[in-house]
Amino acid sequence: MDTDIEQRFQRITAFIEARLTPLFDPANGSDHGFGMDDTSRALRATRYTVQAAAAVNGLVEKRESAPELRQVVDQALEHNWDVLRSIARMWEDHPDFLKEFKAHSWDVVGV
Repeated sequence: MDTDIEQRFQRITAFIEARLTPLFDPANGSDHGFGMDDTSRALRATRYTVQAAAAVNGLVEKRESAPELRQVVDQALEHNWDVLRSIARMWEDHPDFLKEFKAHSWDVVGV
């Protein structure tokens, strides 16, 4: 089950990154992500949020290795999934959007 959690996090993160990366590409004639304007700041904040929420590898391992921490770990995983889910839903109309990205955290984590 834990590898399934990691795979879900990897899929949703890859989906979001695939949408964000072109916005940072200077080849498109834009300084988005690299300037000091509000749009660039918002893009950087979104990317940092995605990176932080996607960093679950150590958390997933702790679910089994430290049962006394399971409740805290599950809460952290639930929160991180909900953050990524909220961001991914901005592209809900994209053809690569998977139905699993709408799943509630308790469905993903299995609590």
